[in-house]
Amino acid sequence: MASTATAPPPPASLKRIVAASLIGTTIEWYDFFLYGSAAALVFNKLFFPGSDPLVGTLLSFLTYAVGFAARPLGALVFGHFGDRLGRKKLLVLSLLLMGGATFAIGLLPTHATIGAAAPVLLTVLRLVQGFALGGEWGGAVLLVSEHGDAKRRGFWASWPQTGAPAGQLLATGVLSLLTATLSDAAFVSWGWRIPFLLSGVLVIVGLWIRLSVDESPVFKQALAQAQARRAEQPADVEKLPLVSVLRHHWRDVLVAMGARMAENISYYVITAFILVYATTSAGVSKQTALNAVLIASAVHFAVIPAWGALSDRVGRRPVYLLGAAGIGLWMFPFFSLIDTGGFGNMVLAVTVGLVLHGAMYAPQAAFFSEMFATRMRYSGASIGAQFASVAAGAPAPLIATALLSDYGSSTPISLYVIGAVVVTLIAVGVAKETRHRDLTDVEPSAAELPTTAPAVDARTA
Repeated sequence: MASTATAPPPPASLKRIVAASLIGTTIEWYDFFLYGSAAALVFNKLFFPGSDPLVGTLLSFLTYAVGFAARPLGALVFGHFGDRLGRKKLLVLSLLLMGGATFAIGLLPTHATIGAAAPVLLTVLRLVQGFALGGEWGGAVLLVSEHGDAKRRGFWASWPQTGAPAGQLLATGVLSLLTATLSDAAFVSWGWRIPFLLSGVLVIVGLWIRLSVDESPVFKQALAQAQARRAEQPADVEKLPLVSVLRHHWRDVLVAMGARMAENISYYVITAFILVYATTSAGVSKQTALNAVLIASAVHFAVIPAWGALSDRVGRRPVYLLGAAGIGLWMFPFFSLIDTGGFGNMVLAVTVGLVLHGAMYAPQAAFFSEMFATRMRYSGASIGAQFASVAAGAPAPLIATALLSDYGSSTPISLYVIGAVVVTLIAVGVAKETRHRDLTDVEPSAAELPTTAPAVDARTA
C-alpha cells in the first residue's frame, strides 16, 4: 500500500542519502583497512619486536583479527538500538567511535617506549574499531535500501558497498604515497602515524554529511505502527529485535553467514595477505604490492554498482553465485601470476579477483536487507553479516600466513579459499530470490502482533 511516508524520495534527496552512506562507510573502512595494511607492513616491527619476521607478522595479524571478534557485539548492540531508535543516530555514533579509535592509534607509543603495554593498548583500540564497524554496515545499507526505488534497490544499495574499496583505495593510496616519499627508517619511525591521524579530519567531514540526512521512511512508518499498537494495547510487550530475528529469521541468518564466507575470506586474502605473500614469497617490494592493490581497488570501486544494477535485472542469487564460483576458479591462477614477480601480472591477479569479489559484494546489501522484517532488519542483516566475519575475514590473513609458514606454498591457501566458496555456493543455492520483495510490505510475523491484529507473514514480499 502506497503512502507518502514510504514514497521514494526525489532523485536529489536519494543521491544525498547515498552520498552520506558512501562517505561514512568509506571513512570507516579506511580506518579498518589502514590497520590491516599497517599490520602487514610495520606493526610487527613496532609492537612485536624480537620475533622472527613471519612470526611477528602472525602476531600482528592476530591483533588485526581481534577487531573482527568485536564486530558481532557491535552488530548486536547497534542492531538492537538501530531497530528501536532508528538508523541515523546509530550511524553517527559508529563513525565517532571508529574515528576516535583510529586517531588514538596514531598517537600510540610503541613497544620501544612503553613495553608490553603497547600491544595491549593497540588491541583495545582495535576492539573499539571492530565494535564500531559491526554496527556501521547494517545501518548504512539499510538507510539507502529503505529510502530507494524498489526497482533499482540493488544498484542504489550497492553504493555504500563501494565504501569498502574506496576505503581500501584511500588507505592504500596514503600508505603508498608515504612509502614512496619517505625512507624506510622515517616511515617506521613516524610516517606510519600520519594516515591514522588523518582520520580525525575525515570524521569531521563524515559527521557533517551524515547529520544532514533524514531517517529512513520505512523505519519511521514501522515505528509509528508499533507505537499505535502499543497505544491500543498497553499490556502488549514488543519482543527484542534479537529474539525476533532468532525465532523467525534464523534460516536467513544462516544463509547470510554462509553467503559471506567466500566473499569475506577471498577479500582479505586478496587485499591484506597479498602484502605478506608478495613481499616474502614472490620477492616483490612493498611499494609494488601496494600499487597493485591500489589499482585493483579503483577497478573494484567502479564495478560494484554495475554488479548491483545487474542484480536488479537477473536477481541477487545469480550474480552472487557467479562471483563465488569465479573466485574459486581464479585462486590458482591468482597465485601463479603473483609468483612471476611481474607488476602487470600482479595487477591482473588482484584486479580479476576483486572484480569477481564485487559480484558477491554488490548484491549483498539488497539481498540481506530484503530477508528481514523492518523492525528487526538492522539486527538481522548485521548479525548475519558480522557473525560470519568472525569465522571468515577475521582469521583469513592469519590462516593464510600460517599455511604459508608451514607449507611454503600457495596451494593450501588456494584450497582454503575454495573450501569457503563451496560453503557459499550451498548457502546462496538454497536461498530464496528476494529482488521482488517490497520492504514496505515486510512486517513482523503473527507471533509479534497483538492478538487483535491481522496476521502478516514476516517473509511477505
